[in-house]
Amino acid sequence: MKLLILIKSAAFLFMKILTVVGARPQFIKAAVLSRLIAEDRDLEEVLVHTGQHFDSSMSDVFFKQMDIHPPNYHLEVNSLSHGAMTGRMLEKIEEVLLIEKPDVVLVFGDTNSTLAGALAAQKLHIPVAHVEAGLRSFNMDMPEEANRILTDRISSFLFAPTSTAIEHLRAEGYDRFKSKVSLSGDIMLDAALYYANRSNDKAKIAFPLKEKFILCTLHRAENTDNPKRLSEIVRALNDLHKEIEVVLPLHPRTKKMLELQNIDLRVNTIAPQGYFEMITLIKNCKLVMTDSGGLQKEAYFFKKPCVTLRDETEWTELVDNGFNVLAGASYPLITKKASIMMAKKLDFSKQLYGDGNAGKKILKKLKEGLKK
Repeated sequence: MKLLILIKSAAFLFMKILTVVGARPQFIKAAVLSRLIAEDRDLEEVLVHTGQHFDSSMSDVFFKQMDIHPPNYHLEVNSLSHGAMTGRMLEKIEEVLLIEKPDVVLVFGDTNSTLAGALAAQKLHIPVAHVEAGLRSFNMDMPEEANRILTDRISSFLFAPTSTAIEHLRAEGYDRFKSKVSLSGDIMLDAALYYANRSNDKAKIAFPLKEKFILCTLHRAENTDNPKRLSEIVRALNDLHKEIEVVLPLHPRTKKMLELQNIDLRVNTIAPQGYFEMITLIKNCKLVMTDSGGLQKEAYFFKKPCVTLRDETEWTELVDNGFNVLAGASYPLITKKASIMMAKKLDFSKQLYGDGNAGKKILKKLKEGLKK
């Protein structure tokens, strides 16, 4: 009888999590939870890679470096328009869900992969857990804004990285919905803390790092697909490069658009980098300039000032506390604010994104919520 009770208890606790990833930031976030899931005998993970980032330098390197187990399913959906990509992902993820029958589908952030995973699960009445819920740029021209809002609305578990994100969800009436809202902290901080020391040994930078340089990334469609914005940003980067080296890992889409628009970028362009290489570059740079959401936070985690090449940011606490400034795509603003931020003395002791235990909090809440 005791043995029967033990078997029933184990079966009750067992939970299958199906994780959907597709883009660089999601690989980093998933690495934290995949490691914790593997350590928990009551949990099993099925990892689905949509293929949204399919280039080896944007995808495979992260699985190898961060010891993420290879995807159980690789859907190979990429190089399509937003609608076609999301639709194809939705169709293929649904097929996987019917095979695997998970207890919960875990999605991250705000990409097409995020929305497709959430929609596919919701249609099959499988609970959705959204990590990085409640972020808002309030710019509905951004595909990411629509993705994150729609994903939040159909998720059963909402894991907010900041108190600001919690406030957004409350303002939108999520207290009235059945969704379980939790302040988890930021899972990218977990990754930064865990992998920071490993980057010293594993990073492979193909060129000598100068004592002072600016690290820049540029990939967001609102910049790359707008010739005027792209030209203004490039003009500013070219001028800054005359005074201090600008190192720019060149995203495939940015490279393509620069060529199509015949824009001359005269900075130190390098291939897209792995996670450990990016950590090393951030640690050693003087300033981060980016239109990426994740890199704004990583700059803060590694105590570097940031200039954001957008008109708004979801990470408003960085701007409110002076660690980040918005420069949009204005040549004079970019050059001016870059100079100001490089000269600024900042106190990085504030704890804006939790204590580095977001992953543990997320899994604890999932286990508690799914037992009921």
